[in-house]
Amino acid sequence: MHLRRPLGFGAAQRTRELGIRRALGADSSPIVSLVIGQGLRRAAAGIVIGLAGSFALTRFLQSLLFGIGAFDPPVFASVTLLLFGVATAACYIPARRATRLDPTVVLRDA
Repeated sequence: MHLRRPLGFGAAQRTRELGIRRALGADSSPIVSLVIGQGLRRAAAGIVIGLAGSFALTRFLQSLLFGIGAFDPPVFASVTLLLFGVATAACYIPARRATRLDPTVVLRDA
């Protein structure tokens, strides 16, 4: 999987594969779980890299922050949860859209 693709775009690109899975009898919930799991692994890796980078730059950030410490755990936790929630929505919406398509139409058009 290419790393520069947005999370939702990856599910849209895999519409034919998801259509084949549906045509072979797969339920929609395992397909949605598969797409969300793959997307969230990429999002988690990005969040970990971002947290590591922000911890590494705390001395620089300390001079730019007013009224908040550079190592403020509630801020780090809330931003992490917000980004994880946005990533979940970015994976879930296209995955649900792809599973609602008729498999015969997807296979015929692709």
